[in-house]
Amino acid sequence: MEKGKMIYEGKAKQMFETENRNEIIVRFKDDATAFNAQKRGSFKLKGEMNNAITSLIYDYLGKKGINTHFIQKLNEREQLVKKVTIFPIEVVVRNYSAGSMAQRLGIEEGIKSPVTIFDLCYKNDALNDPLINDYHVLFLGLATQEELEEIYQLAEDINILLIDLFDKMNLRLVDFKIELGKTTDGKIVLADEISPDTCRLWDKDTLKKLDKDRFRRDLGEITEAYVEVYKRLLKALN
Repeated sequence: MEKGKMIYEGKAKQMFETENRNEIIVRFKDDATAFNAQKRGSFKLKGEMNNAITSLIYDYLGKKGINTHFIQKLNEREQLVKKVTIFPIEVVVRNYSAGSMAQRLGIEEGIKSPVTIFDLCYKNDALNDPLINDYHVLFLGLATQEELEEIYQLAEDINILLIDLFDKMNLRLVDFKIELGKTTDGKIVLADEISPDTCRLWDKDTLKKLDKDRFRRDLGEITEAYVEVYKRLLKALN
């Protein structure tokens, strides 16, 4: 598999063309950002761990019937994926209060919700990815009503599977962010990544945070947390 020219570089990943116009290579970087890139940094092994964790989780989800863009892991930092058109929407799935939701509502973190909460954010850096609702999605033409319903169902199915997986790792899945896209044949699939960058993961016994909040909140031991999640994931899947 030959890597062609770089077609995109984001905060945490680079994307490259391949000889197949329907496939691209994603390279995970060690760079870290938070608070809409107001805080920046870099920490050892981040790219390798996120690539490894995402590859394992997407393989797991694929075997459970979830359509994803993932094809295969190529090396420590790169994976081959299907080329998709990303919906300009981030779907945040919340099982417990934490982060921005806790701040907005003036409540403490860690309260279990009686229902799964779905937040939608408009992917627009200039606007700081504002929180939107279904009506805004339709007004802006970001997705159709039918696509939105499929996106919600996919997010719910993924949440159920991830809760079970992380439970086996003795981790509480507090919340997570996903992005979805459409393949060239029009199928809606899970894209981007699922990793400690995009999930809040708390140890069920100690409530220790094993995710990017360690970077956001200057808690230290960032690399150690990501490596710990990877080790637990390997054990849970074997």
